[in-house]
Amino acid sequence: MSLLTPEDQYRRAETFAALHAGPDTFVIANAWDAGTAQIFTALGFKALATTSAGIAHTLARPDGGITREESLANAGTLVAATHLPVAADLEDGYGTTPDEVAETIRRSAEVGLVGGSVEDAVGDGIIPLEAALERLTAAIEAARALPFPYTVTARAENFLYGTTDLKDTIARLQAFEAAGADVLFAPGLTTEEQIRAVTSEVGKPVNVIAGGPRLHATVEQLGEWGVRRISLGSNLSRAAMTAAIGAAKEIAERGTFEFGRGAVLSHADIEGWYFAK
Repeated sequence: MSLLTPEDQYRRAETFAALHAGPDTFVIANAWDAGTAQIFTALGFKALATTSAGIAHTLARPDGGITREESLANAGTLVAATHLPVAADLEDGYGTTPDEVAETIRRSAEVGLVGGSVEDAVGDGIIPLEAALERLTAAIEAARALPFPYTVTARAENFLYGTTDLKDTIARLQAFEAAGADVLFAPGLTTEEQIRAVTSEVGKPVNVIAGGPRLHATVEQLGEWGVRRISLGSNLSRAAMTAAIGAAKEIAERGTFEFGRGAVLSHADIEGWYFAK
């Protein structure tokens, strides 16, 4: 259960909803533990989110390998570590039925979250639009029954599953918008043309994932293309793992410690972020 008061959760929810109402494009930083949640808060981000892959990797599992209980327990640690709104990557809703997805939304609110995403893929692939809408509708109805404005993000996963059909992706996002989703998200878009095509065909705020090797654009550029929210997915957690693995490989394979020449933060440097105002 969340340690937030109802008033605090309502404040965070309103703050999160207002960010999507604009007019500015904002970045939501994906944290994976209390420490990164506090650091990203101190750095001035306006909202945080979880990262399913980041959590899974800390448990030596592949992306998609965590349970609902593990995901929400992690989310609760982020909520407790910050005053910012926190939303969650709820993957496929941790269930195959609409009722299971609705229960995930209700339980996510119980740990203090003020938003969450629902994918249109279950298991190994994209599900038919009708089934995706049934699951999304259940999530939205559960969200609307909460005593605060919970932000529901609907995800069209085509591009992550090898289906680079932009027309179908846009049609799905339009259907999700009509069903009442608050934010629309098609992960895997990598070009200005794709992103402009999506943002020009829907009326709800669009989220784009950035920070990876395939999308080279700035916050300003993405805003000009019509993006309202920029998320980072697992990109920050993978950047941290890249540095750690690279340093460890140097030691194991070469017997040297060159990584430490000015590239390692001191305890004081790191811990200073936890007490930053």
